[in-house]
Amino acid sequence: MIYEPIPSPDGTTIFSYHDLMPPTLGDIYEARSTVHQYLPATPLVRSEYLSAKLKADVYLKREDTLPTGAFKVRGGINLCSQLDEEFRKRGLIAASTGNHGQSVAYAGRVFDIPVTVAVPDDPNPSKVAAIERFGATVHEIGQDYDAAREWAEEQAQEQGYRYIHSANEPLLIAGVGTAGLEVLEEKPNIDTLICPVGGGSSAAGYCLTVGEATDCEIISVQSENADAMYQAWQTGDLQQQKTADTYAEGLQSRVPFALTTEILRENLANMITVSDDAIRNALQVMIQEENLLLEGAAAAGVAAALAMTEDLSSQTVVIQLSGRNISMNKLSALL
Repeated sequence: MIYEPIPSPDGTTIFSYHDLMPPTLGDIYEARSTVHQYLPATPLVRSEYLSAKLKADVYLKREDTLPTGAFKVRGGINLCSQLDEEFRKRGLIAASTGNHGQSVAYAGRVFDIPVTVAVPDDPNPSKVAAIERFGATVHEIGQDYDAAREWAEEQAQEQGYRYIHSANEPLLIAGVGTAGLEVLEEKPNIDTLICPVGGGSSAAGYCLTVGEATDCEIISVQSENADAMYQAWQTGDLQQQKTADTYAEGLQSRVPFALTTEILRENLANMITVSDDAIRNALQVMIQEENLLLEGAAAAGVAAALAMTEDLSSQTVVIQLSGRNISMNKLSALL
């Protein structure tokens, strides 16, 4: 069966199998039983350096320790575990700057489903290599994520693949949200949780768990050079931006996504932007002070926290470290 696109509320293509209803807290608890069959819980570790620097009690949610090196694999596992039988032979297709592609590829290997991933030209080579190691076919096409996304959407329509959207997927958000349940169980009395935003699935997951169950403020962070979700969160207008040329490729999207924007506008305490220079500085800080190798998107939360020193003083703070998959070129330049 070939699926035709249906009217989309944002600038991306969706098909009839895409559900734009936000997942519930119950959906996330249900996802946990699946996700924890295949993935370990990630550590929540106190940062002595950031605690002293911010005069706060700061903990790092180490999503970089997952098998793919990034949080998104939680969503891939949950979605693929419930995939309709008709797509298991035809396969999956996704567009990614790397981590979403790894997520889908990893889950495809777990559930024996063929996977195709579109990435932009000149991608992060370590992320591409990882996608291929997980058994997926990679196509490099287009100048940025959104160009690769448009190609993947066309292929989904023409070939009948199941298109795994980066954010308009309740099962994906529910899977990602299991990290929030882990935070609640280990450190239920926190004041602020900070996480980066590309498509918004991670921030949505924390809003629906930590934000729903406690008085904790969820604050998300974008690069000021790729702020489509920030603009949409402020105005409610899902307006495509002209560029998303950021150092942190994991935050790169010119198009805000409908489902995550809806969740964040309803539940998010604040969204801020940081400069690419601040992200690079945060990466260097984490290497020097914590001996942690992170990618740019993961350091955005640290950059935000360093810019919010007075606001976070005396608080208990959790910062999501979303991924570790930095390219060798960027790492060399940082060092």
